[in-house]
Amino acid sequence: MTDAVNIVQLPLLEINRFEGLSLTDLNPIEHNAVIRLALDIMKNRYARGKKIESTDDAIRYLQLLYGEKDREVFSVVLCDNHHRVIEIEELFLGTIDGTSVYPREVVKAALKHNAAAVLLVHNHPSGIAEPSKADKAMTDRLCKALSLVDVRVLDHIIVTFESSVSFSQRGLM
Repeated sequence: MTDAVNIVQLPLLEINRFEGLSLTDLNPIEHNAVIRLALDIMKNRYARGKKIESTDDAIRYLQLLYGEKDREVFSVVLCDNHHRVIEIEELFLGTIDGTSVYPREVVKAALKHNAAAVLLVHNHPSGIAEPSKADKAMTDRLCKALSLVDVRVLDHIIVTFESSVSFSQRGLM
């Protein structure tokens, strides 16, 4: 007769392999690898069908995508009724200090993807996220145009590498 061996299962310890690591500990290749890894993680968080849980989470992802661009890019995050991502589409590419945004094209993208809501986003390569008068006027025009086809504008976010402005958090929409 053999003795039964009781195996006690210990919980797996969560180990943070990055604990105590700073940017100065990374060489340029590792720095780029960490950024790519972070983008992959965030892309998975905002992949098709994933719900946008908060403005702050969306901002972190959008800063990774657009914060370091050297030209202004205007994009739209197309969502369903439950704010789940359908698609993120870059609609307009501009210069270092501006881009032309055409409401007709934004409405076409929303209708093409059967979006119920959108999150507008663009970057400011200058590093200053403060919205201009033109940004505010464009947001107003887009909100009006999209409302005609029953598409809600959840927010308009301006990002730079280090900062951001949410129109909804500022009460601008």
